[in-house]
Amino acid sequence: MSSATDKAKGAANEAIGKAKQGVGKAVGSDRMKGEGALQEAKGDLQQAVGKTKDAVKKAVDKA
Repeated sequence: MSSATDKAKGAANEAIGKAKQGVGKAVGSDRMKGEGALQEAKGDLQQAVGKTKDAVKKAVDKA
């Protein structure tokens, strides 16, 4: 996967995770809040992978 794809999927997972947490809070579902938190964390990780790929590519290009 390219860095842009990782970052885009990460942003989507973060947004969906935040929405799930909000819905979970509104309806009183601890399970949905937990699922949302996990999905948001997955999104954070995907974005970090994308940023790392960018940094590695930049370093290789300079070499």
